[in-house]
Amino acid sequence: MTACSTTQVEEGIKYSKSTREHLYDLGSWSFSGRLALTGKKDAWQASIVWAHDLGSDEIKLSGPLGQGATVIRLSSDEVIIDRGDGKVLSSRQPEDFINQQLGLAVPVRSLRYWVVGLPEPSTTFVLTTDGFVQSGWLIEYKQEQVVNSELLPRKISVTNEQVKLKLMIDQWGLNDTKTK
Repeated sequence: MTACSTTQVEEGIKYSKSTREHLYDLGSWSFSGRLALTGKKDAWQASIVWAHDLGSDEIKLSGPLGQGATVIRLSSDEVIIDRGDGKVLSSRQPEDFINQQLGLAVPVRSLRYWVVGLPEPSTTFVLTTDGFVQSGWLIEYKQEQVVNSELLPRKISVTNEQVKLKLMIDQWGLNDTKTK
């Protein structure tokens, strides 16, 4: 069953991990939205389309009017980055390689869980009113949306002392790898 429409935006909801535990079992999902990433010396914005399936993720980033389109394909042991210039790069150290290419440290593996509103299961965390703290990052859910009876993030803030990432999710797709 595909869920692609947002029926209701919720603000001021206290974060609850227990109400979304079942989302750990969600096999595939996708979303489209906007991303802003700010570091101490660099900042950029992009449109984002992220498709997750069991064992793999595909993240498409692009600037205004599709400029600077980059596709990141991530599996359990490899990352492939295609900037559309004919030079496809890959590495067997996905997290380090992505951070090197972006120029900012971004916890991409943890983000796979954080974007659906969950802490990464293999790492300890501390709950806060609006989210949780995990691996030195503060994850806050500023706004949520109801998608086919599921409460999913709409506005997310992920910060540490070096990096601030803001994500606005415009549209979700559940149990489908394509955002409609």
